[in-house]
Amino acid sequence: MGTGKSTLGRKIAKRTELPFLDTDKMVEEAEEAVVADIITYAGEEYFRRAESRALEQTAEYESAIISTGGGLPVWGDNQAWIAEHGVSVYLKRTPEQILSRLSPHGRYKRPKLRGLSDEEVLQVMREGIAEREPIYSKADIVIECDKVSDDEIVDKLSAMFDNNNK
Repeated sequence: MGTGKSTLGRKIAKRTELPFLDTDKMVEEAEEAVVADIITYAGEEYFRRAESRALEQTAEYESAIISTGGGLPVWGDNQAWIAEHGVSVYLKRTPEQILSRLSPHGRYKRPKLRGLSDEEVLQVMREGIAEREPIYSKADIVIECDKVSDDEIVDKLSAMFDNNNK
């Protein structure tokens, strides 16, 4: 969460003229509710199943830039599905970088972060990254985001995906 998947994905899609798909938005449209409410009222298991269905729907596109929720790759066999159907990118950021990127609204819309102090948010981030790193590190492309700017990431990935699309 908060690594820039959606923001950077939209920029890459615009530059490459590929469709941009966001699995969280796809779930929200299908369920007619925001992710936070789906998790609160239907539970995380229900949300993860809906998220997997959204991921599978992306196969309808020959080529697209897809942003997934941070938990999607670690649930069920989603990482294997992603590996079979596309090129995955892990935007690797430190908890401190992620915290600095989160707006007050960004924190509020994530139920796990509501009402937490900065130090508590950092702890949640550290635990989440430690838990998910073994799966995330299997991505086809791992970008150490502390070493490059967002513009450089967009340039690099746009060139790569634009070349693959031709």
